[in-house]
Amino acid sequence: MSQSNKKRAYQDGCAVAHALDIIGDRWAMPIMRELMLGPKRFTDLRAGLPGISANVLTQRLEELEATSILIRRRLPPPAASQIYELTDWGRESEILFQVLGRWACRSPTMEPGKPMSQVSVVLSMRTMIDRSRIGDLDATLGFRFGEEEFRAMLKDGDFLIDRGDAADADAIFTGDQNALVAVLYGGARFEDVVAALTVEGDRALAEHFVRLFPLPPKAPSTINSTLTAS
Repeated sequence: MSQSNKKRAYQDGCAVAHALDIIGDRWAMPIMRELMLGPKRFTDLRAGLPGISANVLTQRLEELEATSILIRRRLPPPAASQIYELTDWGRESEILFQVLGRWACRSPTMEPGKPMSQVSVVLSMRTMIDRSRIGDLDATLGFRFGEEEFRAMLKDGDFLIDRGDAADADAIFTGDQNALVAVLYGGARFEDVVAALTVEGDRALAEHFVRLFPLPPKAPSTINSTLTAS
């Protein structure tokens, strides 16, 4: 589908308006988010986006493919399944997710506690890490969320995390990714989520790690001031 044929295109020469033309439709950016760490099958995308219907997912995938954000290809036998993956240009959009994520965290109307996909949690850590808090830490961390594994490295004041083998990491988190979110961003302790998340290895490192993700302060709410003015 070309942008000129889109019913709700802005017809505006601003590049931001063009960006909204190609990724502003509902579910477009969440689909891109789910592909940010590598290719996925249609069923994998639906698992990471439980609120989307099969018809809408199919439509958005076709639109994103038409705008060169993703490509579709078939794996060779024995897998022989169709997968979707971001193009190099599509992967460049991660900076958009980081800027929007940090900005939206300041929203006074954002409701905490809603479920996040495994990929979303990993990308949130890439986004919210405060590198000034890393110091001289030199450590590896593993994450096992369902069938997915991720590996992170803290070294030289930097933080890298991607899909990878969690085995032999200095500390390994296993269980529900949303339990980790509660600890990272919700003020929960490991003891509060022990039924959903376990920590193996260096417990002191794990305790230190979860304090590397401070949330920015909330923007002032204008609701009360609007009511007062009226």
